[in-house]
Amino acid sequence: MKKDILTLYDLSKEDFDLLFERAAELKKRFKSGVTDRTLGGKTLGLIFDKPSTRTRISFEAAMAQLGGTPIFISAKDTQIARNEPVQDTARVLSRYLDGLAIRTYSQELLDEFAEFATIPVINALTDLFHPCQVLSDIMTVIEVKGGYEGIKIAWVGDGNNVAHSWINASAVLGLNLVLACPDGYSPDRSVMERALDRSAGKIVLTTDPVEAVDNADVVYTDVWASMGQEGELDARKRVFEPFQVNKKLLKNAAENAVVMHCLPAHRGEEIHEDVLEGPNSVVWDQSENKLHMHKAILDVLLRGDS
Repeated sequence: MKKDILTLYDLSKEDFDLLFERAAELKKRFKSGVTDRTLGGKTLGLIFDKPSTRTRISFEAAMAQLGGTPIFISAKDTQIARNEPVQDTARVLSRYLDGLAIRTYSQELLDEFAEFATIPVINALTDLFHPCQVLSDIMTVIEVKGGYEGIKIAWVGDGNNVAHSWINASAVLGLNLVLACPDGYSPDRSVMERALDRSAGKIVLTTDPVEAVDNADVVYTDVWASMGQEGELDARKRVFEPFQVNKKLLKNAAENAVVMHCLPAHRGEEIHEDVLEGPNSVVWDQSENKLHMHKAILDVLLRGDS
C-alpha cells in the first residue's frame, strides 16, 4: 500500500523515528564513502510550480545517489498548464514513475494528485505546509542536541508554511514549541486548533520574541515575506523589525542555543549577519541534512519500507 507525505500528520511518531534513523544511517554511510543503490531502476518525478534551489537539488541528488533517476518537470511545460485535469495527469504519471515530489501553491492541488495517483506523492512545499523541510530540521536538532525530547524550540517571525509544519510535528512528537509572531501574522487558526486538539506537547503562541526565546535550545527564523508576498515586503519590514534574530535577542536563549534558518536568508532582515555566520548557527548543517533526509524519505516510500 502506497504512503504519501502531504503533511506531517501523515506520519506517526514511529514513522518520524524511522526516518530520523534511516537518514542518520544513510548520512554516516555516505560520509564514510559507502555507495548505496537501493533505488536502482526507479524514477522520481519532480513537478515544480515554484522556484527552488535546495529542495530541488537535494531531491535530485538524493535520487541519483541512491541509484534512481530524477525527472524534473516544470509545471508550465505540462498539459496541466493547458487545463488537463489533475486526476488525468496523476493517473498517467503513475504508469511512468515510482514517485512524485510536488512543489506548488495549493495544498488542495497536491491532495488531488495524491487522491488519484497510485504512487507515493511527497509535498516538496505548498503555501500551507513544508513537511520535508521540518523533517530535516528535526534531524539536525537530534544531531546537535542528542534528541528532540525536552528541547525548547522558539520560532521567531512569520506564521508561514514552515511554521505550520513545525506545529504539526509538535503535535505528533510532543515538542515544546513557542512561536513569536506579530499581530496579524500568526499561523493559520485551523492549523493551530487542530494541533492543540491532539498535541501531547506544549505549543504556545505569543507576540513577544523575548518571551519565546527565553531559555530556548533552538531559535528558528525564516524570511519575512514568502514567495508570492514580495509586494508586501516593505510593509512587513516595519512590522517585523523587532523580530530580527540578532545577538541581543539571543542573549535570552539558553547558553548553548543553536540558530536555524531554512534559507534563503535575507541578511540584515530576519537574521543578522553576525548570527547567521556566528558560532550558534547550524544553518549549513541544516541545509545539508535536506539531502540525507530526502534520501531516507525516498528510500522508505519508494521501496515501501514503512
